[in-house]
Amino acid sequence: MKDTISPPPLLRMTGISKSFPGVRALETVDFEVGQAEIHAFLGENGAGKSTLLKILSGAQAPDAGAIEFDGKQVAFSSPHDAQAAGIVTIYQEFTLAPDMTVAGNVFIGREPGSKLFVSRSNMEEQTSELSRRIGLERSPRALVRDLSVAEQQMVEIARALSMKSRLIVMDEPTSALSRAEVEKLFDIIRSLKREGIATIFVTHRLEEVFEIADRYTVLRDGRFVGSGYVRETSLDKIIRLMVGRELGLLAAREASFATAEPALAAARITRRRKSSDASAIELHDVSFTVHKGEVLGVAGLVGAGRTETARAIFGADTFDSGSVFIDGREARIRSPRDAIRLGIGLVPEDRKQQALFLALAIRTNISIAAQDRISAFRHFISGKKEEALVEEYRKLLNIRMASPDQLVGNLSGGNQQKVVLARWLALRPKVLIVDEPTRGIDVGAKVEVHNLLFEMAKAGIAVIVISSELPEILALADRIVTMREGRVTGEIMRAGADQEKLMTLMTVGLERAA
Repeated sequence: MKDTISPPPLLRMTGISKSFPGVRALETVDFEVGQAEIHAFLGENGAGKSTLLKILSGAQAPDAGAIEFDGKQVAFSSPHDAQAAGIVTIYQEFTLAPDMTVAGNVFIGREPGSKLFVSRSNMEEQTSELSRRIGLERSPRALVRDLSVAEQQMVEIARALSMKSRLIVMDEPTSALSRAEVEKLFDIIRSLKREGIATIFVTHRLEEVFEIADRYTVLRDGRFVGSGYVRETSLDKIIRLMVGRELGLLAAREASFATAEPALAAARITRRRKSSDASAIELHDVSFTVHKGEVLGVAGLVGAGRTETARAIFGADTFDSGSVFIDGREARIRSPRDAIRLGIGLVPEDRKQQALFLALAIRTNISIAAQDRISAFRHFISGKKEEALVEEYRKLLNIRMASPDQLVGNLSGGNQQKVVLARWLALRPKVLIVDEPTRGIDVGAKVEVHNLLFEMAKAGIAVIVISSELPEILALADRIVTMREGRVTGEIMRAGADQEKLMTLMTVGLERAA
């Protein structure tokens, strides 16, 4: 009997090292991806995954090491070089042009037609076909800025599929997708595998690894710590490789801290679609109450109106009718400034676009909303007070940073989220709304954020958690409100809830759930 000879890997990276000022991002990392393989690339935020992928894509150059692709030694000086070789990367941070159409973004720089004229009909026809493949129900002529986060992610995927690729790198492609959209994406990845296309799949949703991946590789602190076949490992083993210690997936829940005293009530919030914003999600008589010390979960599929409700309450978007009550009194909220003055905080879904000043220091991002606490003589910032404030929340939230003067844009996703939470904690809010609090952060940081939300509830803060992950909602919330198409469809206590009941409320409403 002849020995079976395994085909050479499609991608082989050996001895890859990379340093930045004050940081050793990668230390002699080896990484291999097989032909037509779905390979899960795992590690905590800051483990070095993004740096390695940027080197692979040509966006950064390694300090040392070699890359072999399809049997040939390669060195990419730009993402265009990598794409020409057959490697396409979809980054977690969107790279779309918001004022261009869907079709324009899918084929940007590769528009079909002659040298002088672009064939828009051909471009839109091809985009429509790609959209049908991934279930994107949007016109190719729609502007990207009018799309939801999930839809924008799907445009990125459509762009990758439009290129003749041998290897597609997907960095957190499911982080903004509903379960139905995730299943569609997985069907696409499997079909690509059948066509001979390999996929590197980066995710913090570890259950997805066992659903889609053939093999896995784990980095920790910029070093390779393990790889193997998914069928031969377990969730606990992968977590131990990632964090170097035993860790439960979710923080242990203590007793509820909810009181009978209402902190915030939304009463019949209604927001109609404007002709100038035809893609906006309408709100219809949205009503709920959250009590002091309570964690209220808000669950719903993409497009349910959860984020729109949070923005309306916070004064970021206007609403046509309805009221918001704080401590039992009707509040007049016409802007986020009014909401903050009344003790309402909002951690938005997209922390990089809507919460952080990426080009400013950590100290500024934490203290910017708490000027009253760190001012001297009412008009000047006290450096000592600011330093004490930052140090207080660095310790409290275990924010990993080189110094308070480090740019917040250079932190990992989990530490960036902690900086946003620190900003609101410094304001000591009555109500804190957190939209997708653990989106794009690793399992270790997720537990820390969960524990922090519990501590806030214990301190008497009313916490409203919006999350697309039903296990997270079930782990965090005392009570859960479900939404669908801009309406509240049900309310259930955590003790009586499970994923099946929540999904029923989210898709068909209270009548069927009963």
